[in-house]
Amino acid sequence: MVLPIGPLMIEHRLIERMISVMGKELERIRKEGTANPKFIDAATNFIRTYADQCHHGKEEEILFRELQKKKLNPSDKQIMEELIQEHVLGRKLTGGLVEAKEEYEAGNSAALVTIIDNMQQLVDFYPKHIEKEDKVFFKSAMTYLTKAEKDAMLEEEYEFDKRFIHVVYENIVSQAEQAFK
Repeated sequence: MVLPIGPLMIEHRLIERMISVMGKELERIRKEGTANPKFIDAATNFIRTYADQCHHGKEEEILFRELQKKKLNPSDKQIMEELIQEHVLGRKLTGGLVEAKEEYEAGNSAALVTIIDNMQQLVDFYPKHIEKEDKVFFKSAMTYLTKAEKDAMLEEEYEFDKRFIHVVYENIVSQAEQAFK
């Protein structure tokens, strides 16, 4: 039986791969003293679209929503609240990286320090966040749900993914259209 945490844990593996590449890019930036705006665009697009909107979207809009209906023990409730706040932190760091990249592209070489700082925080943040979900929270969370609830959540995750691709590309076309208005 596939649990609703299964797809989320699989998604974690892809996020870890991107974070690993970001760590390598961070080493290169420190060594060479230059940022690669195209890499930052790709990395922040991945984090915003896949890690945040898609992955955190399923956690917050499906898993956490259902768990908020349950009487969680104080420890699990606290961890879930921490995870939600960590998602907010991830968004803030990603936004800061985008802003620093834009300043860097505009000729502000001092923005490189902020790029390095935000990338380092993201590279440090995500593995710990993922470990907390995978090894601490997810398995405990499943104990609050019936088989029927788990099955319904898994189906909702699949439907979320089906709709999500259309939302992503609708946004891309809308942005392209805005350029001609």
